Amino acid sequence: MLKVLALLTLLASAAVHAQTPLHTDLPLKYLEQVHPDSVDQPLVIFLHGYGSNEQDLFGIKDELPAGYNYLSVRAPIVIEEGSYQWFRQKGQGAYNGETDDLKASGQVLLDFIAQAAKKYHTQPAKVYLVGFSQGAIMSYEVALRHPEAVGGIAALSGRILPVLKSELKPQVQRQSLAIFIGHGTADKRLPFNDGTEADSLLQGLSLKPEFHAYPGVGHTISAAEMQDLSAWLQRLNP
Repeated sequence: MLKVLALLTLLASAAVHAQTPLHTDLPLKYLEQVHPDSVDQPLVIFLHGYGSNEQDLFGIKDELPAGYNYLSVRAPIVIEEGSYQWFRQKGQGAYNGETDDLKASGQVLLDFIAQAAKKYHTQPAKVYLVGFSQGAIMSYEVALRHPEAVGGIAALSGRILPVLKSELKPQVQRQSLAIFIGHGTADKRLPFNDGTEADSLLQGLSLKPEFHAYPGVGHTISAAEMQDLSAWLQRLNP
């Protein structure tokens, strides 16, 4: 799932991450890399994709701003041991989600965000969701419905589900959301036009997403995307 630099980083630090304790004191299980003495520092929360787990995106923190705090959460629905999902798919040939799953996972994620912000002594405006694939879909789901909960989201290889699109109306509270969209042009799981359509929809809501296309990249995270993501996070808190 991770590629080039991100993959090399993940492999190099896999042994360390395997020893990272899994925390269970918040509504979702998670891994952490935080600075104990920091107060009001940016908090980045990673949301993995379908069939993966909290270890998947944890390695990319090493390529992101060093002064931030990082959590990587486990989706609540078990597929099998070590494999989890945010929602079950609805229908064939479309990556849509069961409404009940979206509501339940959205609520538990919202609770997690609020409690994590309190635990790590930061403000909602400094909480950023970084989601890949199904995790990107959940980033949209939570942030666009509850813009007061986070400062921004990075949606990597994701889409805005039809049920959310149909319910979105212009809302003043969303105007402060920072949004990064990254998508590979060769993505066959969630096609590139899912990213461009999300970009257009958000612009239509008077938001200003930062859109990045990655030529020839499939359903994965490239080294170029990691560099762009790091720069985006850094600009949010110079």
